[in-house]
Amino acid sequence: MVALAHESQVDCAAGVVAVVGAGIRDQGSGISHPLVVILLGPTGSGKTALSLALADRFGGEIVSCDSVAVYRGMELGAAKPTREERTRVGHQLIDVTTPDKAFTAGDYSRLARAALKEIASRGRMPIVTGGTGLYLRALTEGLFAGPVRSEDLRARLRQSAERRGGVWLHKVLARLDATSAERIHANDRAKLIRAIEVCVAARRPMSQVMARDPLKGFRLLRIGLNPPREKLYERLNVRCAAMFAAGLVEETRGLLVKYGKVKALDSLGYRQARSVLAGTMSEDNAIKAAQQGHRNYAKRQMTWFRREPEVRWIEGFGDEAEAAKAAISIVEGAISATAGNLN
Repeated sequence: MVALAHESQVDCAAGVVAVVGAGIRDQGSGISHPLVVILLGPTGSGKTALSLALADRFGGEIVSCDSVAVYRGMELGAAKPTREERTRVGHQLIDVTTPDKAFTAGDYSRLARAALKEIASRGRMPIVTGGTGLYLRALTEGLFAGPVRSEDLRARLRQSAERRGGVWLHKVLARLDATSAERIHANDRAKLIRAIEVCVAARRPMSQVMARDPLKGFRLLRIGLNPPREKLYERLNVRCAAMFAAGLVEETRGLLVKYGKVKALDSLGYRQARSVLAGTMSEDNAIKAAQQGHRNYAKRQMTWFRREPEVRWIEGFGDEAEAAKAAISIVEGAISATAGNLN
């Protein structure tokens, strides 16, 4: 299976491993918190290359934050790190489950928090890397303890949405909980149904019943990549075409044979490859649709990540030498600040 490489222009072979197992100390508590680097940014911005550079430099290990990379067999559409890259630097939360199994943001939060603790316990630096904003928020802020799923209500909502049109669910949620409706996209059916379900079960807006469990015991350093939009779109166009050239349609065919039309195969790239296999779209048109989908997704990601607190933004791609230099400087500054607090 062909994977897409994440080449970096920065030479990290001579990187000096920092002492990162000891983090900042809570004032008055005597408790030391390990440093966790969170590398965020839109798809195609070079997060993988930069995460590898930082891991080489600081003795880190990578915790993927990608809702497609968790599935085994979904290689090309997820643009996972190559096998060589995963051998060179330890990666966790990749190939966690199979595409026919449900995997939620709550599942991710639980496993990722355990991974952070395990990596830090060995004196290594955890580096969280990926573009799934909901997973990142679940990791850092926790998820609210909502009511159990009601399959009957969900089925009725799906049926009504089919009859009444795509924006009907959003209108229903807006009447029940305007605050939640503002932050959930009108086309995100899964989140809309869950929000309505919570409102109905709790008998009050979901935004009023959220009780979260924020991540504790770590010092978080958020670094964001903000490359020029037009250049990002050019890269995404090239990457989408490369995915199809590398065999995305055949990979999708094999996954359909093995697992059927599962929800995971509705993700970007795989959705378009399925249309090719179904004969409803030519491969050229599928590539164009995937390119447009990835550009739209990148725009939504930046809107989401702009709401993240205390992000140190870098203007450029993560595989560029200047961006890597800037990120290394930011991490070194955080480590120096940690050392100062420990003295």
